[in-house]
Amino acid sequence: MNKISLYGADWCPDCRRAKSFLKENNIEFTFIDVDLDKEATARVESINNGKRIIPTVLIGEKSYTNPDNVMLASVLGINEAGRVQLFGADWCPDCKRAKNFLTDNSINFEFIDIDTNEWAVKKVEEINKGKRIIPTILINEIPYTNPDNVTLTALLSINIKKEHKVFDTIIVGGGAAGLTTSIYAQRDRFNSLILEQKNIGGNAFLTEKIENYPGFQSISGPKLMDKMEEQAKTYGAVIKTGEEVIGITKQDGLFSVETKSTIYLGKTVVLSTGSTYKKLGIPNEAELIGSGIHFCATCDGAFYRDKDIIVIGGGNSALEEGIFLAGFCKSVKIVHRSATFSASETYVEKLNSIENISTYMNKTSLEFIPNEKGLFSSLKIRDNDTKKETNLTADGVFIFVGLTPNTKAFKNIILLDERGFIKTSGLAETSVKGIFAAGDCREGAIAQVAAATGEGVLASYGIRNYLK
Repeated sequence: MNKISLYGADWCPDCRRAKSFLKENNIEFTFIDVDLDKEATARVESINNGKRIIPTVLIGEKSYTNPDNVMLASVLGINEAGRVQLFGADWCPDCKRAKNFLTDNSINFEFIDIDTNEWAVKKVEEINKGKRIIPTILINEIPYTNPDNVTLTALLSINIKKEHKVFDTIIVGGGAAGLTTSIYAQRDRFNSLILEQKNIGGNAFLTEKIENYPGFQSISGPKLMDKMEEQAKTYGAVIKTGEEVIGITKQDGLFSVETKSTIYLGKTVVLSTGSTYKKLGIPNEAELIGSGIHFCATCDGAFYRDKDIIVIGGGNSALEEGIFLAGFCKSVKIVHRSATFSASETYVEKLNSIENISTYMNKTSLEFIPNEKGLFSSLKIRDNDTKKETNLTADGVFIFVGLTPNTKAFKNIILLDERGFIKTSGLAETSVKGIFAAGDCREGAIAQVAAATGEGVLASYGIRNYLK
């Protein structure tokens, strides 16, 4: 755990106050008396630009000069409902969602970055039986693996009141399409609420580099989505993350959008829920997700620095992420079921110049094979021509074989096609008047950020026509 050191002296009133606070909250710490330890005095002076200010508290590598009890509670995650410690990383979407929820509800939490604390990685693996799953949250030392906002609400006794304000439009999904819809709606003086189950930005947030968005020769997905989020907020949009919509009903001209925690009211609804990565459906896949099998290179690639990995797929996403992983992994093996890639020639050409990428074409993935610890160790593949089977060993594998629309909650509300995509016509109109759809969840959508923003514009015009 983070080591806590309190530099002070017995005669110092604030030192005694800080010590009492830590003891009352069962926080382990080391007290270092600057009157008895010359090195400690020098350390305090170094931290405080030559000044001998006590108490000086070190939590891990961070220092706090004479922190009051409110500050100590904040940085150590001390609350009436218990101490909250969040193990995560800045690049983790669910960590961002959990941090936003705790902050929005005035819950103190100690954020422990696994990228900068080697002990934290071991702690996470120990809690999750060898799996590196984040966020892992400790509440009074009891661990919870990636708890959703509803679970955190119950565990921390958070009182969330129902939202009675009527919004002109409620946008379900905070990706590029949803954010663009909100920006245009707000500019038309229609107040908008964005409800996002996970993190703002959708799949684009998980993309390391975007090279085909107009105006940017190259920009990271998180940076582009942050800019869109900031613009939506600037125009007045209300954004709530960690809100999973479970039902939509219409009565007296208003839509009731029900989440797991509350109900929101809107005059219109826009469904921009995007899509999730498809699975292969082969043996041991479900068991090894998080234990060597992943679907997001931006999220989990950092775990495999200087290691060997496999990428399964042959489209733009597979090659783009494979190229990204090759930048810091020891080797990348790309496995594709066809004899040729379906990705654009730009990505295919790049492969030829990258020495640590090898390709296995016309190969079918048969089975993921675990080791004695229950972690991924190899992928069994079969040559489609010779029928010969071989095992490719690696430390991890990333799957990019397509997308499934996130529309299951709406199957009894609006018309979907046979694959689950939302049927639309005209200005992004669905089969229910007042409900619109935009982005990757819509039938015929092009899974590109630029296309999603265009669909957001279309939906905003549908909202305008409906409300006027």
